[in-house]
Amino acid sequence: MESEPTAELIRAQLRRLRLAAELTQEDFGKLVHFSGSQISAIELGQRPFDRLFLKRADEVLNSDGLLLGLLRIAELHGQPNWLRPWLDAERAARQLRCYHPTLVPGLLQTEHYARAVIRADDLLSDDEVERRLAVRMERQAILTRPDPPMLVAVIEEATLRRADESFRGIMTQQVSHLLDCVKRGGVLVHVIPADASVHVGHAGPITLARGVEGEWLGHLENHVGGTTIDRDDEIATLLARWEGVRSVALPKGQSEVLMKEVMESWTI
Repeated sequence: MESEPTAELIRAQLRRLRLAAELTQEDFGKLVHFSGSQISAIELGQRPFDRLFLKRADEVLNSDGLLLGLLRIAELHGQPNWLRPWLDAERAARQLRCYHPTLVPGLLQTEHYARAVIRADDLLSDDEVERRLAVRMERQAILTRPDPPMLVAVIEEATLRRADESFRGIMTQQVSHLLDCVKRGGVLVHVIPADASVHVGHAGPITLARGVEGEWLGHLENHVGGTTIDRDDEIATLLARWEGVRSVALPKGQSEVLMKEVMESWTI
């Protein structure tokens, strides 16, 4: 994904780094498996670049991920208007609460699971799938920064068990990742057992963020977009709905035991 003026900045930085490394376009092209004319076309904006090319360029030019980082920033800033307020709230949050009735929350998805979920939309091209995947993975960086928010996620047992033979490997990796996140700290995962009764969360996903001043924001998504919620009465409703969802989930220890049982059931 390229967007002006960020693409122009990336091309300028690419040329600057190449010249600083005292590499001709031909020499640099050989190192990244391109011809000299292709490198010239990329630097002049006559040929598009992709993530793989920028990754190779960063490695060859010892640029510490600069080029790929610029692309990631462009991808985040290129998000639709309805999502930008929530991305800002997510990055600034001190606490996050996530529930989805049918999916693992995006902040806890593995790359393979996320790609499968995004690719389920037949309207998306392969390039768009990879662009959305990159953005989703980049958003997860908030969980590994020096001052991460506390993330509390509620997941349905049925979501964890949704694994036919072709999807079982992905789900095994996904559940293992959830357990690793919990073990690392800063993340709590509570599982709603399959025998739980109908509850308020079945009405749809709930995501909440608490800022540094203690204020709450909510986010609701649907098939065509999403909305960031900030009105006090609506936030009060979402917090009450969250408590309703959380109340039917298992405690932390029992949730971990259940996740391990799910994985073990696939190896029998």
